[in-house]
Amino acid sequence: MAETYGRMLITGAAGGVGTFLRTGLAELGWTVRGFDLTTPPEPGPVEWIAGDIGDPAALDAAMRDVDVVIHLAGIPGEDRFERILKTNIDGTYQVFDAAVRAGVPRVLAASSNHAVGYYERADFLEAPIGVDIRPRPDTYYGVSKVFMEAIGSFYADRHGLRVACVRIGSCFQEPRSRRMLDTWLSPADAVRLFHALATAPDLRNEVVYGISANKTAWWDLENARRLGYEPRDDSDVFAEKIEARADEEPDPESPSFKYLGGDFTTFVPPEE
Repeated sequence: MAETYGRMLITGAAGGVGTFLRTGLAELGWTVRGFDLTTPPEPGPVEWIAGDIGDPAALDAAMRDVDVVIHLAGIPGEDRFERILKTNIDGTYQVFDAAVRAGVPRVLAASSNHAVGYYERADFLEAPIGVDIRPRPDTYYGVSKVFMEAIGSFYADRHGLRVACVRIGSCFQEPRSRRMLDTWLSPADAVRLFHALATAPDLRNEVVYGISANKTAWWDLENARRLGYEPRDDSDVFAEKIEARADEEPDPESPSFKYLGGDFTTFVPPEE
């Protein structure tokens, strides 16, 4: 008989990562409640509330009887600052504050590798990157993830929340580029990681990297492993296919290759 856990609220549950997590965590025994602007055509075995993270009343309703919040909702890439401010920065504040109002004890938030995207790959050829380096965001989007980690720390200290911010790499069914061979987080490992963080008895306030056990990984998984995460997948099984379709060797001085954030370091969103 499968083990059963508590009720988990996932904001942004209709998105790509949210779809992986809501399905996989429900299969592990969590009672999952999805929260997003719309209900997907096939939400699966999930309770669902349609709402906006900018609406405190909707969040209050979604937080009732919840044991863990996974906060994924937000703009998933670079955009104009006013949009990032409203959705990713104020929206994240609203989620943390609603969790405190509802007495939810644990929040797991989706940060990003773009919080440290302006570091150069060459600086970390001998050892993977830990979480103790200072943030160097590569975009307004990356700035919003630095804010997420900061407000998570504040709410952990001020209100006693148990918080983990996960610097997710590239979470897709399989890697799509050379860069993703280094940054890939498989859907199955994403479920393992968030389940580990949701059940870790010693969690207080942590930043962890969210990647699989890739041979060429840039980031150190020590913190995540200490909290019970054991990745099982490795992007190396896709390496031959990725390399075969590459047209030429990458230019080491190209920003897309030089920086951890890749193309994010040069992308400028259109005004409209």
